[in-house]
Amino acid sequence: MGVKITQDGVECTALLEGDIDHHTAKLIREAIDDYITKKRPSTLYLDFGRVRFMDSSGIGLIMGRYKNIKLLGGELWVVGASDSTKRIIKLSGLGALGVMKEER
Repeated sequence: MGVKITQDGVECTALLEGDIDHHTAKLIREAIDDYITKKRPSTLYLDFGRVRFMDSSGIGLIMGRYKNIKLLGGELWVVGASDSTKRIIKLSGLGALGVMKEER
C-alpha cells in the first residue's frame, strides 16, 4: 500500500494504492497528517481510484483525516471510490458527512 501526495495551489490530493487494512492504514494516516499539518491545504482529496481492498481501517482513515482537515479549516472529499468502497462508506455512516464526490 502506498500514498502519493500532491498539491495544486490550495488543493491537495492523496492518491491511495493497493489495500487499506490495519497494517497499512497507520502509515497512510501518518503521511497524510504530516503533510496537511505542514502545508495546510484548504481541500484534501482522498483518491481511492487505485485501492483494491478496504476494511474498517479505511473508515477510520477517512474519519480521522476528515476531523483533522476540519480542525485546520479545510474540507475533505473522497473521490475515485469503487462501488464496493462506496458501499462500505455508506454503511459506516460516513455518507451522512457528505464526503463522497464523483469527480474532482
